[in-house]
Amino acid sequence: MPILNYTTQIAAEKTTTEIQRALAKAGAQAVLCEYDGTGVLCALSFRLITPDGPISFRLPANIDKVLTNMKNDKRVSRSQCTKEQASRVAWRILKDWIEAQVAIVQAELAELPEVFLPYAQGKGGTTLYEQIKGGGFLQIAGPKK
Repeated sequence: MPILNYTTQIAAEKTTTEIQRALAKAGAQAVLCEYDGTGVLCALSFRLITPDGPISFRLPANIDKVLTNMKNDKRVSRSQCTKEQASRVAWRILKDWIEAQVAIVQAELAELPEVFLPYAQGKGGTTLYEQIKGGGFLQIAGPKK
């Protein structure tokens, strides 16, 4: 099966507006759009105010990886294998995922910081996932076999 949303024609900017709206409704205090050196929207950051203080999160789009995935899938038309299309696809996938996470929170199955925890940014700007990965997953991995 080809990558989800690979045929979308919805502009990344429209999708990120939808994402911003969903995050705001879920309680985000601020949302920031990040662009790469060529002006392509590459990440969204947002801030939540919690009883313990503000927490910032960063959600990268990883457009180049989406493009590679599309190029490696023979079911995806070569004409669709462009950075612009990969951007549209990446943002639609992120929107779907964010909406699912917000639904989990609305159903009271989890709290908002809990579902986005891997993307929480520490003081140095790296995410919690990047910090744990950088440490070889020693905090959570079982013994090596």
